[in-house]
Amino acid sequence: MQTNPRLNIRQVTWANPVGADLRAAQQAELDARFGTADHEPGTPPSEADTAVFLVAYEKSSGQPVGCGGLRMLDDRTVEIKRLYVIPYMRGSGVASSILAALEAHAHQQGFTTVTAEAGSAQPDGRHFYEHSGFAEVPSFGPYIGQEHSHCYAKKIDSHSAAHTAMA
Repeated sequence: MQTNPRLNIRQVTWANPVGADLRAAQQAELDARFGTADHEPGTPPSEADTAVFLVAYEKSSGQPVGCGGLRMLDDRTVEIKRLYVIPYMRGSGVASSILAALEAHAHQQGFTTVTAEAGSAQPDGRHFYEHSGFAEVPSFGPYIGQEHSHCYAKKIDSHSAAHTAMA
C-alpha cells in the first residue's frame, strides 16, 4: 500500500544491503539511547521469521529514508520489528506510511493482530504506537519480566491500514 505520495515503499529481502544498513543505524541509535548493546531480549529477527520487510525511499531523491518488518509470532499474530526512520525525515509521515503498509501486508497474509514493543528509552516509539491505535497490553514473549518494556497490540482488518495512513 502506497500511502504517501512522496515515498516509494518496496518489499525487500531481509538480506537486502539497504535494509541491513537501515537496521544497523537503528540498532546504533538504540545502543546509544539504552547505553548498551544488550537492550533486546530474545532472539533478534531474521529472514526465517520475517513475514515481510519494507524499505521506504524518497521519490524525489531516491534515498532510503526508513524501514520496518513483521516478525511472525504465530499463525494470527505478527510483531513490528526494526521500524526506523532516518533522523532528518522524522515527523514527515514516513513511519505512519511504513506502518500502514505493514498492516496492509499483515492483513493480506491473514494475520489478525499486530504487536509491538518499545522500551523505556523510546518515549517517541510508545507515543507513536498509542497515536496509531495500538493499546498497551501485558508483556508477551521475550518481554515478559522485562522491567522497562512497553508492549502494544492492535487488531487489524480491511480498514486498519487505511485508518493508520490517515492518522
